[in-house]
Amino acid sequence: MAGTLDERRWLAAVCVGLLLAAAPGRADPARRRDAVVEVVERVGPAVVYIGTEQRVERRWRGGGPLSDFFGVPPERDTVEGLGSGVIVDSSGLIVTNDHVIRGASAIHVVLADGRQLDADVIGSDADNDLAVLRVQSRSALPTARLGTSSDLMIGERVIAIGSPFGLDKTVTTGVVSAKGRSFKAEDRIYNDFIQTDAAINPGNSGGPLLNVDGDVIGINTAIYANGQGIGFAIPADKVRRIVAELTEFGKVRPAWVGVNVAALSRRTAARLGWDRKHGVMVADIEPGSPAEKAGLKRGDLVAEVGGTRVDSAEDFDTRIRGYTARASFPVTLFRDGAMRTVTVSPVEFPRSLADALAWDRLGVRVRAVDGALVISSVRRGSPSDQVGLEAGDGLLRINGQRMRDVETFREALVAARTKRSVLLLVQRGRAGYHLTLPF
Repeated sequence: MAGTLDERRWLAAVCVGLLLAAAPGRADPARRRDAVVEVVERVGPAVVYIGTEQRVERRWRGGGPLSDFFGVPPERDTVEGLGSGVIVDSSGLIVTNDHVIRGASAIHVVLADGRQLDADVIGSDADNDLAVLRVQSRSALPTARLGTSSDLMIGERVIAIGSPFGLDKTVTTGVVSAKGRSFKAEDRIYNDFIQTDAAINPGNSGGPLLNVDGDVIGINTAIYANGQGIGFAIPADKVRRIVAELTEFGKVRPAWVGVNVAALSRRTAARLGWDRKHGVMVADIEPGSPAEKAGLKRGDLVAEVGGTRVDSAEDFDTRIRGYTARASFPVTLFRDGAMRTVTVSPVEFPRSLADALAWDRLGVRVRAVDGALVISSVRRGSPSDQVGLEAGDGLLRINGQRMRDVETFREALVAARTKRSVLLLVQRGRAGYHLTLPF
C-alpha cells in the first residue's frame, strides 16, 4: 500500500469515523408506536388460539358389509383442528366461527399468557358461521370491545389478529375493500360480509378484525381461494345479534317476517318504472305478520334489506336469516314510483304454523303413537306422495334430529323452513330409508 505509516493510520481513522457516523442510531420507540402497535398491545391479549379434537371412524380396510358382518369394530382416529377466537366478556365468553368447532369432541383454548383452558360450547349457528364458547378462569380475563360495523368506510384501515397455520398471534393489516359483499362457497351463498385485503389464512378463522380504535368490527371467517388479498369477515352488528341469541337461548331464533318474494322480470320492472337491475317483488304476505304490520303490500318492490341491496329471492331469504327474532331492520321499498323505507320487527316463527308448513311443503300430517312419530296422512301429489310415503310409516329423524313427539317434529320443521330440502329417516316394517325431499 502506498503512503507512509502515519498516512495509512490517518486514512484508517477516517474510515472508522465514517462507518461510525453512518451506523443507525437507536430510534425512539415513542415515534414508532403508531395506532396499529397500540391496538395490538391493547387487544392482542384477548385473542386466543383454539384447538379441537374430533373422533372419526375409519372402517376396516376392504370392510363395509363384511367388516360389519364379522363384527370387526371400526377404528377411531383423532383429527385435530385449529382456529382463533376473541374474548368479548370477562366471564369467559369467546366468539369464534362455527366451522372451527363443528363436530369437535374436545375444545381447548390457549390464552396469550400461555395458559390452556378447556372450553364448553354455549351455542353455535351454522347458517351464520358463529359460535360462542365459555372458559373458566380464576383470574380476570382480558377482553376486546365489540364495536359497530354500521359506520365502516371503504378504504378504512383494519387489523387482523389470529393464528394462521398455527402461528400464534400473527398480525396483518389492510383496508376495508368492500361492504355488504356476497360470495359463494361449497354450494352456499354467504351475504353481507366485510371484504378486506388484510391477509387472512387458514387458522385466522374466528379471530377479530379491528379498527384503529381497537374495536372488533368483524370476525374473520373466510378467504377467497382463487385470489390474493381477498378475505371476508362477519360484520360486528350481525355478530352482536347472533351472540346475544346464542348466549341466552343456546341457539338462534330465526327471524320470521311473513312475506314471500319472487324474482323481478324486466317487463314487470319496466311497467313499474324501476330502471335498476336489483330488487324482488312481494308475492304474498301472511295476515297479521310483521311484514303486514310494517306496511308491506303485495306488489311492492323490495330494493334493500338492512341498507344492502337485494339481488334475488334467494338473496332476500339469506339476508333475513342474518337477523334474529327480536332485531328490527329497515326495508327499502319502491311503490307508486317512489322510494320509501319501513321498519320490520320480526318475531319467532309461530309454532301454530308448523303443521300447515308440513302439509304445504312436505304433504304430511303426523301423530305420536307409543313414544314414536307416525305419518297419519299424505297429501296427494305432494313431495311425500311422489316418493311413495304412506300413512303408517314411521318418521324417525329430520335432518339428523330424532323425532320423539309432535313438538320435536314442529321444532325440526321450523328450523328447516329456510332450507331448500330436508333429509328424512323413515321406517317401514323393519327397514329404514333415507329420503331427501324438496322443502
